[in-house]
Amino acid sequence: MNRSPTLLAGLMIVTLLAGCSGQPIQRRDGSSSVRSFSMKELVKGDIDTVVEIHQQEIIGILRTLTLKFYRRNPNEWRKSGFASADAATAALFKPLQHWQLAQQKNLPWETVLLEPWRADFTGDRVKALMDGLLVMHMAAYNHQTEFYLLTEVDAQKLYNAARNTEAVAWKLSNARNLRGEFILLSNSMDAGGVANLSFEREFGKLIGIQDTLARIIEDKSNRAIRFGVVNVASMVFLPI
Repeated sequence: MNRSPTLLAGLMIVTLLAGCSGQPIQRRDGSSSVRSFSMKELVKGDIDTVVEIHQQEIIGILRTLTLKFYRRNPNEWRKSGFASADAATAALFKPLQHWQLAQQKNLPWETVLLEPWRADFTGDRVKALMDGLLVMHMAAYNHQTEFYLLTEVDAQKLYNAARNTEAVAWKLSNARNLRGEFILLSNSMDAGGVANLSFEREFGKLIGIQDTLARIIEDKSNRAIRFGVVNVASMVFLPI
């Protein structure tokens, strides 16, 4: 029986997809990262999928950090007029649904990341901090939210974003007001002397993911990363 080339190609795709399917990861919270197939997948390379997964993880960690900061610092979301930490977090990440049209992506993240530490700053410090981090990390992906065969990602930008995040994490652990209190509460110690380092773990994952992807892109593009560090005292960030 003769089959048309189109039919044969379709059968090959179905067979390939069936062969690649496997059991999803069983997570503690019951969530799944399995993505349904769409025709867009046909114009993506393996590296494009890797980049998208890393970016989604970055956004997820930033969202987790935002909610944790708001819960530890409830006065901040009240400054912005929200009814809860969850509502303030949802509002900050809502522009990602149409990121190319969002005004948020045009924020000067280098300046925004300096605002939460100013003694005279009266606004929502969590919003300023997480706005800056979100825009910086999205800039490291050239503000793209989907990646295809001709989409370019710069390993240097990813590396620089990781170093800038290290500087922010250092500032968070050291910045105090005139009364000697932390400007933003994060890690803590309970009455029994047991440390809660959940913020530190999230920042560590954020940095590690960007560094790993930078290494992958560096190897793929054959463009060596120029290693640099941020002067944490002056908070002069590496460019992206």
